[in-house]
Amino acid sequence: MQSNHHDITIIGAGVSSVFLAYTLMKHNEHVSIHMIDLGKKLSERTCGLDEGGVCTCEGMCSKYIGFAGLGKSEGKFNYTNDFGGELGRKIGEQTTLDLMKEVDDILCGFGGDIIPSYSTKNEILSNRAGMADLKVLSTEVRHLGTRLASEVFQKMYEVLKNRITFSFETHVETISKNEAGFHLKSNIGDFTTGKLVIGTGMSGSTWLKEQAGSLRLYPGETRLDLGIRVEMKGDQLQSILKDTFETKLKIERESFSATTYCMNPRGRIIRKHQHGVVMPDGQNAREEDTPSSNLNFSLFVPRYFLSHDEAMDYAMNIIGGINQGRDRIIVQRLEDFKSDRNTETLDGNLVGPSLKADYGNLREEVPELYVMALEKFFASLERLIGETLHPDTLLYGLDAKFYEPKLPTDQNFETDVSNLYLIGDCSGETHSLSQAAASGIYLGKYLGIYD
Repeated sequence: MQSNHHDITIIGAGVSSVFLAYTLMKHNEHVSIHMIDLGKKLSERTCGLDEGGVCTCEGMCSKYIGFAGLGKSEGKFNYTNDFGGELGRKIGEQTTLDLMKEVDDILCGFGGDIIPSYSTKNEILSNRAGMADLKVLSTEVRHLGTRLASEVFQKMYEVLKNRITFSFETHVETISKNEAGFHLKSNIGDFTTGKLVIGTGMSGSTWLKEQAGSLRLYPGETRLDLGIRVEMKGDQLQSILKDTFETKLKIERESFSATTYCMNPRGRIIRKHQHGVVMPDGQNAREEDTPSSNLNFSLFVPRYFLSHDEAMDYAMNIIGGINQGRDRIIVQRLEDFKSDRNTETLDGNLVGPSLKADYGNLREEVPELYVMALEKFFASLERLIGETLHPDTLLYGLDAKFYEPKLPTDQNFETDVSNLYLIGDCSGETHSLSQAAASGIYLGKYLGIYD
């Protein structure tokens, strides 16, 4: 009969948890490990969204939760400190890079090396960008794709299940602390554990907020990225994109920093629905049967708020104001933007809009910080490419990238509650598959000495 007590229990079976469990298993053959997830086994994670249709799931969507979490979505692992989280700030940049190398070695050991990795680094471009007051963010990439990512994580599961107890489709209702550790009450029964690790990612944010309150854990600052999405001539950035598919550019000034995000050559702009608001989002050319002749990206400016509620209220107020209770997104020509006048028509515009949006004036509906950042960025970008941006370039408002509030943890990811740890995206330190996985390995090595 299965024991209901374990040395270490991990709630959430996403990427950070999978790599944590794998590392624990390798470093301590005696420790008993229990992994609990609200979702299903990887082999049972099917949803109509996977086939381009509508969600066919009951309850939480299997596209986002279950074994491997978002690891099976695109399986894109960016090995860098330049973006994708702030793990390097927490545990050291070199330590983070070393851990990400281990992540890649593990993926390759389970068949990920079928797809070769590639680098976005370009020394010549980096030097040119530096002269224009821009920084080129680069990374090593292992882009598995959905099918191979699923195969790799399934192989990892086959190894893990021989040593680890799994409870799928299990909802942890309450967590209480006691002298021996923790008592977990769930829909399938009660469990006890000495140490507890939570790795529920973005999908478990509401649940984690409730549990944190009952454990008297209080969140700190919350990051929010807002920015304008740009759609331009497909060849406008050819001089910097000729050697790489995507380039991430960063501009830093005393009052702000801004970074290009989700650059899509030949991609389209689509509507993104999140948190009850509608935003312009980029779609990769590979996701579309009829690619666009344009290029699009967002320029995000991060800001930090004292609380999650404050960050969300700010975003909802601005984006909700643009939406006007419907799915309204505004678009403005660059020439009109520079002249501070409304765009009245896009008839005959050289850059044909890939998204149907309302004509307007961004300066009237978008806070000055994001407008100023775009102006400064465009000035540097024009210096970098050696030409003026086409006046028919289109600007859409307003895109957003949301983050969870940070619950304070020490260097080993332990919270203010002893023996309770947070890893991956729910720690607030990682925002990418690679950094989430690295945080799992890091904690796995630390807890591996536990006996």
